[in-house]
Amino acid sequence: MDRDHLSELFELNFLKYNNLDFIENDPISIPHNFSILQDIEISGFFAATFAWGLRKTIINKSLELMMLMENAPYEFIRYHSEWDLKNVLNFKHRTFNATDLLYFIHFFRKYYTNHISLEEIFIPVDGANNVEKGIDNFYNLFVSDDYFPKRTGKHVASPSKKSACKRINMFLRWMVRKDNCGVDFGIWNNIKPSQLICPCDVHVEKVARKFNLIHRKQVSWDMAVELTDNLKKFDAEDPVKYDFALFGMGINGDY
Repeated sequence: MDRDHLSELFELNFLKYNNLDFIENDPISIPHNFSILQDIEISGFFAATFAWGLRKTIINKSLELMMLMENAPYEFIRYHSEWDLKNVLNFKHRTFNATDLLYFIHFFRKYYTNHISLEEIFIPVDGANNVEKGIDNFYNLFVSDDYFPKRTGKHVASPSKKSACKRINMFLRWMVRKDNCGVDFGIWNNIKPSQLICPCDVHVEKVARKFNLIHRKQVSWDMAVELTDNLKKFDAEDPVKYDFALFGMGINGDY
Protein backbone atom coordinates (compact mmCIF):
# COMPACT_ATOMS: atom_id res chain seq x y z
CA MET A 1 0.00 0.00 0.00
CA ASP A 2 1.46 3.38 -0.96
CA ARG A 3 1.97 6.18 1.53
CA ASP A 4 -1.11 8.19 0.55
CA HIS A 5 -3.45 5.23 0.92
CA LEU A 6 -1.79 4.22 4.18
CA SER A 7 -2.16 7.75 5.50
CA GLU A 8 -5.85 7.71 4.61
CA LEU A 9 -6.33 4.31 6.28
CA PHE A 10 -4.65 5.44 9.49
CA GLU A 11 -6.54 8.73 9.56
CA LEU A 12 -9.89 6.98 9.11
CA ASN A 13 -9.15 4.52 11.89
CA PHE A 14 -7.82 7.25 14.17
CA LEU A 15 -11.18 9.00 13.83
CA LYS A 16 -13.04 5.71 14.20
CA TYR A 17 -11.50 4.85 17.56
CA ASN A 18 -10.61 8.25 19.07
CA ASN A 19 -14.06 9.09 20.41
CA LEU A 20 -16.02 8.89 23.65
CA ASP A 21 -17.16 5.33 22.91
CA PHE A 22 -13.54 4.22 23.28
CA ILE A 23 -13.35 5.23 26.95
CA GLU A 24 -15.71 2.76 28.61
CA ASN A 25 -13.75 -0.39 27.68
CA ASP A 26 -10.26 1.04 28.08
CA PRO A 27 -8.12 1.67 31.19
CA ILE A 28 -8.28 5.40 30.40
CA SER A 29 -11.81 5.21 31.83
CA ILE A 30 -10.27 5.20 35.33
CA PRO A 31 -8.79 8.73 35.33
CA HIS A 32 -11.94 9.91 33.54
CA ASN A 33 -13.73 9.38 36.86
CA PHE A 34 -11.83 12.35 38.31
CA SER A 35 -11.50 16.09 37.72
CA ILE A 36 -8.64 17.14 40.02
CA LEU A 37 -5.23 17.16 38.30
CA GLN A 38 -3.48 15.01 40.89
CA ASP A 39 -6.36 12.52 41.05
CA ILE A 40 -6.19 12.14 37.27
CA GLU A 41 -2.42 11.62 37.39
CA ILE A 42 -2.41 9.10 40.23
CA SER A 43 -5.39 7.06 39.05
CA GLY A 44 -4.05 7.18 35.51
CA PHE A 45 -0.59 6.04 36.56
CA PHE A 46 -2.00 3.08 38.47
CA ALA A 47 -4.33 2.14 35.60
CA ALA A 48 -1.43 2.30 33.14
CA THR A 49 0.80 0.31 35.49
CA PHE A 50 -1.81 -2.44 35.67
CA ALA A 51 -2.26 -2.46 31.89
CA TRP A 52 -1.25 -5.94 30.91
CA GLY A 53 -3.72 -8.72 30.34
CA LEU A 54 -7.46 -8.39 29.72
CA ARG A 55 -8.73 -4.81 29.63
CA LYS A 56 -11.80 -5.76 31.68
CA THR A 57 -9.60 -7.12 34.46
CA ILE A 58 -7.33 -4.06 34.34
CA ILE A 59 -10.34 -1.77 34.71
CA ASN A 60 -11.89 -3.82 37.53
CA LYS A 61 -8.66 -3.97 39.53
CA SER A 62 -8.09 -0.24 39.04
CA LEU A 63 -11.62 0.48 40.24
CA GLU A 64 -11.02 -1.77 43.24
CA LEU A 65 -7.89 0.17 44.17
CA MET A 66 -9.64 3.52 43.77
CA MET A 67 -12.42 2.29 46.07
CA LEU A 68 -9.81 1.26 48.67
CA MET A 69 -8.52 4.83 48.38
CA GLU A 70 -12.07 6.09 49.01
CA ASN A 71 -12.21 7.36 45.41
CA ALA A 72 -9.95 10.24 46.38
CA PRO A 73 -6.46 8.96 45.48
CA TYR A 74 -4.59 12.27 45.95
CA GLU A 75 -6.13 12.90 49.37
CA PHE A 76 -5.46 9.30 50.36
CA ILE A 77 -1.84 9.49 49.18
CA ARG A 78 -1.12 12.73 51.01
CA TYR A 79 -3.00 12.23 54.26
CA HIS A 80 -3.45 8.50 54.92
CA SER A 81 -2.86 7.01 58.35
CA GLU A 82 -1.25 3.71 59.20
CA TRP A 83 -4.76 2.38 59.79
CA ASP A 84 -5.77 3.44 56.27
CA LEU A 85 -2.89 1.43 54.83
CA LYS A 86 -4.21 -1.75 56.44
CA ASN A 87 -7.19 -1.53 54.09
CA VAL A 88 -4.99 -1.96 51.02
CA LEU A 89 -2.82 -4.85 52.20
CA ASN A 90 -4.90 -7.50 50.45
CA PHE A 91 -4.81 -5.77 47.06
CA LYS A 92 -3.19 -7.78 44.27
CA HIS A 93 -3.14 -7.62 40.48
CA ARG A 94 -1.14 -10.36 38.81
CA THR A 95 2.44 -9.81 40.08
CA PHE A 96 1.63 -6.40 41.62
CA ASN A 97 1.13 -6.99 45.34
CA ALA A 98 0.90 -5.15 48.66
CA THR A 99 4.66 -4.56 48.85
CA ASP A 100 4.56 -2.80 45.51
CA LEU A 101 1.44 -0.82 46.36
CA LEU A 102 2.79 0.40 49.69
CA TYR A 103 5.94 1.63 47.98
CA PHE A 104 3.97 3.40 45.22
CA ILE A 105 1.92 5.14 47.93
CA HIS A 106 5.09 6.08 49.82
CA PHE A 107 6.74 7.39 46.65
CA PHE A 108 3.75 9.46 45.57
CA ARG A 109 3.30 10.91 49.05
CA LYS A 110 6.91 12.01 49.14
CA TYR A 111 6.76 13.36 45.58
CA TYR A 112 3.55 15.34 45.93
CA THR A 113 4.78 16.88 49.18
CA ASN A 114 7.24 18.87 47.06
CA HIS A 115 5.65 18.96 43.61
CA ILE A 116 2.31 19.91 42.13
CA SER A 117 2.32 17.57 39.14
CA LEU A 118 4.08 14.47 37.84
CA GLU A 119 4.70 16.38 34.64
CA GLU A 120 7.68 18.15 36.20
CA ILE A 121 9.86 15.05 36.22
CA PHE A 122 8.91 13.84 32.74
CA ILE A 123 9.74 17.07 30.89
CA PRO A 124 12.43 16.40 28.23
CA VAL A 125 15.70 18.15 29.01
CA ASP A 126 18.46 19.70 26.92
CA GLY A 127 16.28 20.14 23.85
CA ALA A 128 15.59 16.40 23.53
CA ASN A 129 13.22 15.52 20.73
CA ASN A 130 11.42 12.82 22.74
CA VAL A 131 10.58 11.81 26.30
CA GLU A 132 13.38 9.25 26.72
CA LYS A 133 15.37 11.22 29.30
CA GLY A 134 12.21 12.26 31.12
CA ILE A 135 11.18 8.62 31.57
CA ASP A 136 14.70 7.74 32.71
CA ASN A 137 14.55 10.64 35.19
CA PHE A 138 11.31 9.30 36.61
CA TYR A 139 12.68 5.77 36.87
CA ASN A 140 15.88 6.94 38.57
CA LEU A 141 13.93 8.93 41.14
CA PHE A 142 11.49 6.07 41.69
CA VAL A 143 14.21 3.52 42.50
CA SER A 144 16.47 5.85 44.50
CA ASP A 145 14.43 5.96 47.71
CA ASP A 146 15.85 4.20 50.77
CA TYR A 147 12.63 2.21 51.11
CA PHE A 148 12.61 0.99 47.52
CA PRO A 149 11.98 -2.80 47.35
CA LYS A 150 13.93 -4.32 44.50
CA ARG A 151 10.96 -6.41 43.35
CA THR A 152 8.92 -3.26 42.67
CA GLY A 153 11.31 -2.09 39.97
CA LYS A 154 9.76 -4.47 37.45
CA HIS A 155 6.57 -2.39 37.47
CA VAL A 156 8.27 0.77 36.18
CA ALA A 157 10.15 0.58 32.90
CA SER A 158 13.09 2.59 31.61
CA PRO A 159 14.53 3.26 28.13
CA SER A 160 18.02 2.86 29.61
CA LYS A 161 17.10 -0.78 30.22
CA LYS A 162 16.00 -1.14 26.58
CA SER A 163 12.33 -1.48 27.50
CA ALA A 164 9.70 -0.24 25.03
CA CYS A 165 8.03 1.39 28.08
CA LYS A 166 4.57 0.70 26.72
CA ARG A 167 2.66 1.50 29.89
CA ILE A 168 4.47 4.76 30.69
CA ASN A 169 4.24 5.89 27.07
CA MET A 170 0.50 5.21 27.21
CA PHE A 171 0.19 7.22 30.42
CA LEU A 172 2.13 10.09 28.83
CA ARG A 173 -0.17 10.00 25.79
CA TRP A 174 -3.16 10.33 28.09
CA MET A 175 -1.69 13.34 29.88
CA VAL A 176 -0.14 15.19 26.92
CA ARG A 177 -2.20 14.73 23.74
CA LYS A 178 -4.69 17.50 23.05
CA ASP A 179 -7.68 17.34 20.71
CA ASN A 180 -11.43 17.82 20.84
CA CYS A 181 -12.36 14.14 20.92
CA GLY A 182 -12.52 13.80 24.71
CA VAL A 183 -10.39 10.67 25.18
CA ASP A 184 -6.88 11.91 26.01
CA PHE A 185 -6.72 14.60 28.70
CA GLY A 186 -4.13 17.05 27.38
CA ILE A 187 -3.63 18.52 30.86
CA TRP A 188 0.17 18.79 30.63
CA ASN A 189 1.55 21.75 28.72
CA ASN A 190 5.34 21.44 28.91
CA ILE A 191 5.67 18.29 26.83
CA LYS A 192 4.79 18.44 23.14
CA PRO A 193 2.75 15.70 21.46
CA SER A 194 5.59 15.46 18.93
CA GLN A 195 7.92 14.37 21.78
CA LEU A 196 5.78 11.38 22.73
CA ILE A 197 6.69 7.80 21.81
CA CYS A 198 4.04 5.39 20.61
CA PRO A 199 3.02 2.70 23.13
CA CYS A 200 3.87 -0.70 21.65
CA ASP A 201 1.60 -3.49 22.82
CA VAL A 202 1.05 -6.74 20.92
CA HIS A 203 -1.82 -5.31 18.86
CA VAL A 204 0.09 -2.19 17.82
CA GLU A 205 3.18 -4.24 17.02
CA LYS A 206 1.23 -6.68 14.86
CA VAL A 207 -0.37 -3.98 12.72
CA ALA A 208 2.83 -1.94 12.53
CA ARG A 209 4.72 -4.97 11.17
CA LYS A 210 1.91 -5.65 8.71
CA PHE A 211 2.45 -2.22 7.19
CA ASN A 212 6.28 -2.26 7.47
CA LEU A 213 6.41 0.52 10.05
CA ILE A 214 8.90 -1.44 12.15
CA HIS A 215 11.70 -3.78 11.14
CA ARG A 216 13.51 -4.46 14.41
CA LYS A 217 12.66 -7.95 15.60
CA GLN A 218 12.91 -7.33 19.34
CA VAL A 219 10.34 -5.21 21.16
CA SER A 220 12.48 -2.47 22.69
CA TRP A 221 12.82 1.27 23.12
CA ASP A 222 14.57 1.50 19.74
CA MET A 223 11.66 -0.30 18.12
CA ALA A 224 9.17 2.12 19.71
CA VAL A 225 11.23 5.06 18.44
CA GLU A 226 11.43 3.48 14.97
CA LEU A 227 7.65 3.14 14.88
CA THR A 228 7.12 6.70 16.09
CA ASP A 229 9.58 8.10 13.53
CA ASN A 230 7.64 6.34 10.78
CA LEU A 231 4.34 7.64 12.13
CA LYS A 232 5.78 11.15 11.97
CA LYS A 233 5.75 10.80 8.19
CA PHE A 234 1.95 10.96 8.45
CA ASP A 235 1.73 13.60 11.20
CA ALA A 236 4.98 15.11 12.47
CA GLU A 237 3.30 17.14 15.21
CA ASP A 238 1.12 14.38 16.67
CA PRO A 239 2.41 10.96 15.56
CA VAL A 240 1.12 9.08 18.61
CA LYS A 241 -2.50 9.83 17.68
CA TYR A 242 -2.14 6.79 15.40
CA ASP A 243 -1.88 4.61 18.50
CA PHE A 244 -5.69 4.68 18.36
CA ALA A 245 -5.66 3.41 14.77
CA LEU A 246 -3.03 0.70 15.26
CA PHE A 247 -4.50 -0.55 18.53
CA GLY A 248 -8.08 -0.47 17.29
CA MET A 249 -7.25 -2.21 14.03
CA GLY A 250 -5.19 -4.80 15.89
CA ILE A 251 -7.64 -5.67 18.65
CA ASN A 252 -10.55 -5.91 16.19
CA GLY A 253 -8.60 -7.61 13.37
CA ASP A 254 -9.65 -4.69 11.19
CA TYR A 255 -6.73 -4.58 8.75
